[in-house]
Amino acid sequence: MFVYQHGLRLTVADLAIDTRRRHARAFVSHAHSDHIARHDYVLCTAPTAALMEHRLGKRTVRIMEPGEPISWAGVTLTALPAGHCLGAAMLRVEAEGRSLLYTGDFKLSPSATAAAAEPVRADILIMESTFGMPEYRMPPQDEVLAQLGDLLRRILESEAVPVIEAYSLGKGQEITRRLHEMGYPVVQHPRVWEVSRIYESFGVKLGRYRRWDGTIEPGEAAVVPPRTRLEMPRRRQVRVAVTGWAVDPAAKYRLGVDHALPLSDHADYDELLEMVERVAPQVVYCTHGSEEFVNRLQELGWDARPLGRSTQRRLF
Repeated sequence: MFVYQHGLRLTVADLAIDTRRRHARAFVSHAHSDHIARHDYVLCTAPTAALMEHRLGKRTVRIMEPGEPISWAGVTLTALPAGHCLGAAMLRVEAEGRSLLYTGDFKLSPSATAAAAEPVRADILIMESTFGMPEYRMPPQDEVLAQLGDLLRRILESEAVPVIEAYSLGKGQEITRRLHEMGYPVVQHPRVWEVSRIYESFGVKLGRYRRWDGTIEPGEAAVVPPRTRLEMPRRRQVRVAVTGWAVDPAAKYRLGVDHALPLSDHADYDELLEMVERVAPQVVYCTHGSEEFVNRLQELGWDARPLGRSTQRRLF
């Protein structure tokens, strides 16, 4: 049904999946830079098409409506919400009497700006396992947001400017919405703001925010891409990273920030295990993570294998 060689490809439909090399035909799960390329023909959701056009220019696209199967080269393809960012989709494939679910990047816990993930049963599961180690269990989201709100209050009371580092697509919009819910107006770096306008065009309201124009008003928090500087020579900046890697107390030193809080748009360790339980596959292939997670699945009785070894070519 598929092969892995310099990326994933459905053999039954000659369709590349989330590869960074250009292909004639490809499914793109979402518009983060590590999942897109200048493919000749793309299958994806409408928001992903808009975000990809913003990043790569106009492409030839077939829009997939979430939950609505389409026929493609003799197989049935269905995009399903992945919970990762606007437009992010898993792909269910039905062919040759078997079914496959490719998760792409996903999250099962609630998001303020992305549709909730909708995993379904499949014979084969190909899943990302970024946080596939038991130490990457995220604390309750409400607790982390409360910590963030308290931290921002203390930063502002010290007359410093809170600068929150978040990816331009996804995390930047999620944190803007969360800050709005806390009552904080937001100034967005232009790269974040441009993506936010696309979110708004698809009906995702982010609250009170504006584009960075070189000024910061009292009470505002800035949202910028990681390691991006704002020129404010007369204002002290306190940098805050929001990332799942912040489960590790040493993360702030690696990231070069003053504070790091564990807010993630990826499934944590327990959600990865939950995904396998909900899909109930005959075989699981894991990618973008530690083989420790594969070993744990095997201990639990699953037929689990790592995807992407150089010796691993034709799989089904």
